Amino acid sequence: MNRHSVRLAALLALVLGTLAAHVRAIAGPISELEAAKVREVVVAQLSALAVDDADKAFETATPAVREAIGSSGRFLAMVRGAYPMVYRPASVSFHKPEEDDGAVLQLVEIKDERAKSWLALFALEQQPDHTWRISGCVVAENHWRET
Repeated sequence: MNRHSVRLAALLALVLGTLAAHVRAIAGPISELEAAKVREVVVAQLSALAVDDADKAFETATPAVREAIGSSGRFLAMVRGAYPMVYRPASVSFHKPEEDDGAVLQLVEIKDERAKSWLALFALEQQPDHTWRISGCVVAENHWRET
């Protein structure tokens, strides 16, 4: 891992820690029905990634994210390269999603194929048709796991 990658990983860990504290401080609960819909979108993305279905994985992103990335192939390449633990998790565990200023934050504990533990914070936005789409994801090593 080069110096730039180490700095980026440290910054992501700091951002995730700050976001997690922020979520606990101001986020509120959402209904069980909406929580299930949010989890369903994240599961759909993870399932699509697991079989390299770039189009289905790309569909789970917001229109703004899709426009910024440009294509499903680019999206798959980005996830594969930058988020290997999300691309091929060995296991996932969902926390209860929380609402924050119109968006929903879904914390997911992920273990990779080497049993390394990660925290992935997915941000989701409700679309005009009332579906949820992923607007972003921040991942950091889980230093708070039980040993």
